[in-house]
Amino acid sequence: MNWSLSFEPLITWPLLAVVLVPLLLALVGLWFRQRGAVFRLAALIALAAALLNPVFLDEEREPLKSIVAVVVDRSQSQDIGDRTKQTDAALAGLQQRLGRFKQFDVRVVEAGKSEAADERTETRLFSSLENAFRDVPPSRIGGAIMITDGEVHDAPSGAPDFNAPLHALITGNEHEKDRRIRFENAPRFGLVGKPLDMTYRVIATNNETGPVDVRVSVNGEQVSVEHANIGQAMPLQVTIPSAGRNIVELAINHEPGELTDTNNRAIALIDGIRENLRVLLVSGEPHAGERTWRNLLKSDASVDLVHFTILRPPEKQDGTPINELSLIAFPTRELFVEKIKDFDLIIFDRYQHRDVLPILYYDYISEYVEKGGALLIAAGPEYAGESSIARTPLMSALPALPTGEVIDKAFYPRLTDTGQRHPVTRGLDGSATEPPHWSRWFRTIGVENPEGEVVMKGADNRPLLLLDRKGEGRVGMLLSDQGWLWARGFEGGGPHVQLYRRIAHWLMKEPELEEERLTADGRGMVLEIRRQTMSDDPGPAQVITPSGKALIVRLEKSEPGVFLGSVETNEIGLYQVGNGDLTALAHVGPVNAPEFTDVVSTENQLKPPAEATGGSVRRLAPASALGTLTSTVTLPSVVPVRSSGAASGDDWIGLRTTDDSVLKAVSRVPLFGGFLGLGLLLLAMGSMWYREGR
Repeated sequence: MNWSLSFEPLITWPLLAVVLVPLLLALVGLWFRQRGAVFRLAALIALAAALLNPVFLDEEREPLKSIVAVVVDRSQSQDIGDRTKQTDAALAGLQQRLGRFKQFDVRVVEAGKSEAADERTETRLFSSLENAFRDVPPSRIGGAIMITDGEVHDAPSGAPDFNAPLHALITGNEHEKDRRIRFENAPRFGLVGKPLDMTYRVIATNNETGPVDVRVSVNGEQVSVEHANIGQAMPLQVTIPSAGRNIVELAINHEPGELTDTNNRAIALIDGIRENLRVLLVSGEPHAGERTWRNLLKSDASVDLVHFTILRPPEKQDGTPINELSLIAFPTRELFVEKIKDFDLIIFDRYQHRDVLPILYYDYISEYVEKGGALLIAAGPEYAGESSIARTPLMSALPALPTGEVIDKAFYPRLTDTGQRHPVTRGLDGSATEPPHWSRWFRTIGVENPEGEVVMKGADNRPLLLLDRKGEGRVGMLLSDQGWLWARGFEGGGPHVQLYRRIAHWLMKEPELEEERLTADGRGMVLEIRRQTMSDDPGPAQVITPSGKALIVRLEKSEPGVFLGSVETNEIGLYQVGNGDLTALAHVGPVNAPEFTDVVSTENQLKPPAEATGGSVRRLAPASALGTLTSTVTLPSVVPVRSSGAASGDDWIGLRTTDDSVLKAVSRVPLFGGFLGLGLLLLAMGSMWYREGR
């Protein structure tokens, strides 16, 4: 029972003060020893007691339990050695010890498990602890016990946000050793074909020093072996081989006695960026489609354009000096002999041979294509005429020769069966309907015996767009000069920007536009595979996991020419994917996850917050097991303590008990109520009246 005294005045406190003024006068009279002062004071005290209405309260209370959180670290570093067994044994022992105390309400929180999409995988135990105490008043927090290897990434430098003991039980062993490698500086972007400067560091426990060999691989191929000094920042220079995602990997050998070799590799994902592509556009004469090509190429930030238009052919001679015919002379030798290798693409737009270019220069252009250059012929009626460039030595590089026909007939450009799968024309906006949802063209140039791939067809199903490979280079041929109708919005226009840009970039060997391409990428812990192909069925993909396990992944058709597959995995690292003659690499899981930057168990990170609360940090492994892997643990005793007492000792840990309780019932006993109070009041008043009457 809890007894207490309470006052429940019958009148308000201001009015009560006025009524009790005579009590002060009675005290003054008592001081001066006036006759009857004692009786007057007793009567006024009885009156005051009646008005104050004192009440004895008997409260029935139920004590509340202290909330104790046991935070269990289930991060990936806890899977090393026997740490998981130590953790499970410690948790079971704590639950048994805490179960003996009815004043504790135990909450077990498992933390550190990373979600599949979590790219950081940090061990954030204090965030989980905060969530466990979110609905608990501060006065009821009894303390927290963490079972962890000590590698906690959100540990505060001082006391946590609660006023209760924090204890940490550390898994692992004191004499663990490990080596790891990490990138100090790894740019996210690099120019293709250019050296990229990076830095890295090899770190070892116990202040180890000395040399170590570091294997450097780019996209799965070893490119060098570097000699590094442990503990020092080392320079590294690699060449980015291709546009798009590139994987640079550093690896060191596993040393005997190391905890894990997971952190013996470091990964850097670098997006390769091609330098501005140089395009030479030569227009044979001014025409409506010339500006379409020019505007498209000028608007592409990745393209440097050099454009010349032949305004007046050589046969139109009127004696005007050559320096007055143009702002600059057409530098044919410089462009087609000296610097032709500097161009990634040459476009002849309605160009015809009129002795502007010496006949020998066409041989240079053919040689340029054979050695890896790109050529696009945007043909008009002149391609079918006597001055066609098909009648020059350039004919060896062309995918089709003209028949001499010019078909002036309205038609809808359509994709061929090949074009529906080819990445240049696949999925063109408006191509899914019949007729296509774009405007008509009105001219097609006839050709015979086309080589390469016909991806678009024109009037009477004649070839309209040809794509071909010549030696190491590529050639494209658009057999109509009517594409400008799409740009002008005639009959609703069409996807001229999409089409022209794809043609140009395919010719310049953009990886995303390759007909046969295999790519893989990691999304969380899922390996996603994408296969572009011109075949009807590429077959399954073969996958080799980081541990060397082989998997077969079935590829399903998602659209013409594209097959997709995926597999969920629990291994972090590089995956090798193969399909036919193609291979690809992908990294699944977090890149250089903080969870594996340092896997040696430690007491240092949790000592500041634990000691700030009066708690303790101690290892679970007994002294006899130091230096060896063991699941044996030594648990301290659990002792309930008051808030002002010590919270830890050599072999015990303390948890605070709370004084909070829940009020169940209240019994009231008025001290100056009923006949007793009335009798006392009458007795006091009567005594005063009697004394005053004498």
